[in-house]
Amino acid sequence: MASLTVRNLDEPTKVKLRIRAAENGRSMEEEVRQILADAVSGRTPSRRAGEPERELGLAERIRQRVLSLDGVDVPAIAREPMRDPPDFA
Repeated sequence: MASLTVRNLDEPTKVKLRIRAAENGRSMEEEVRQILADAVSGRTPSRRAGEPERELGLAERIRQRVLSLDGVDVPAIAREPMRDPPDFA
């Protein structure tokens, strides 16, 4: 296996990498390996087995699936602010 050293990595990037690695249950080194493997393979970022998709609602997941079909135009759905909860008093 080859080895790679990254120099002059700014501190905010390092902190974000550390947080991302922790969220994925990986070491920073393992996280960087996975990021690089995903980047050069062209696939979507990897998740740990059994981990749910993060930050994507049902509508967005459906939209991403349909976008892979040729000739189908799916408009983005505008999100509205949440309404106030009902008052049962």
